[in-house]
Amino acid sequence: MATMDDIARALGITKGTVSKALSGADDVSEAMRRTVVEKAVEMGYSRIARSHAVKKICIFILHMAYKKPDDFGYDVVIGFRKAAEPAGYRVDIIELDDATQRSISYDEFMLRENYQGALILGMMLSDPWLSCMQTCRTPAVLHDNRVRGNPAVADVGIDNDEGMHLAVSHLQSLGHRKIGYLSSGLRSYVYQQRYAAFFDALRQSGLPHHSGLAASESHPADCVRLHLPRLIDEGCTAIMCSHDQLAHEAMLCAAGLGKRIPQDLSFVGFDDIPLCRSTEPPLTTIRQDRSNLGRCAFSALLNLITHVPISMLLLHTDLIVRDSTDAPPSEQA
Repeated sequence: MATMDDIARALGITKGTVSKALSGADDVSEAMRRTVVEKAVEMGYSRIARSHAVKKICIFILHMAYKKPDDFGYDVVIGFRKAAEPAGYRVDIIELDDATQRSISYDEFMLRENYQGALILGMMLSDPWLSCMQTCRTPAVLHDNRVRGNPAVADVGIDNDEGMHLAVSHLQSLGHRKIGYLSSGLRSYVYQQRYAAFFDALRQSGLPHHSGLAASESHPADCVRLHLPRLIDEGCTAIMCSHDQLAHEAMLCAAGLGKRIPQDLSFVGFDDIPLCRSTEPPLTTIRQDRSNLGRCAFSALLNLITHVPISMLLLHTDLIVRDSTDAPPSEQA
């Protein structure tokens, strides 16, 4: 691993100048600071905290609610902190915006702020820092994103294939033969994964699986308004949704169309956020244990920090059956 001496030799400057540049001292020009930081990143330099020093890691949050108990990210953050803080790490929560991603690279930011690694929640395929993950040297754990070939980056999530197969098998066991799928926009890796997993589950179950049975839009209200009536007209007796908020929106729309749930139309969500217990009726869904996701994310990050190249860590899912699913009308007594 590169040292400050190595950086100084590579740039032909003193170790003191390197130290000042990395610590943000006022008597080093911005041009010199950037030169030193870029060379440090290029050479794989990282600050290793001494045993008595504060060890800093962070959670970057993009496009994800996390502040309230009903928010998806809330339990993930709590689980991560419960694992990290007793291990001696200070955890900072940083809401990452597009401007920051475009103004500085991930490695440069982490080096400047003296962070040893990060968990990144809610990153979309279009986010600028996703390209940084291909070559970064600073450990990073991505939730529901996949970066191949970089031993400094790991993916933590749930087994979406398993979850989707559980949902489709449940609906098939109730007698449903035509199942539709509504999804948020496919600009995120996880929704692409779930979309593909849905059709794989249909094929393996011997059910109709043509592309007309699925639809996606960026906004849940648009997705439901534009596509739920069409899926009903297609003869779908059950609707699988890529996440619980979308399923809730779809159930409200179905009720507005005069459909009884689950007598006329069954619904299944994904994630099991607290909302599922209070929808009308309570929503059948695929549960992912978000608290354990947070704990596993810290475990993966700690391995990366200690140079154990974790690639992927997936948790099992559970089917939570509530009152939004039942047999289709043709099989009801």
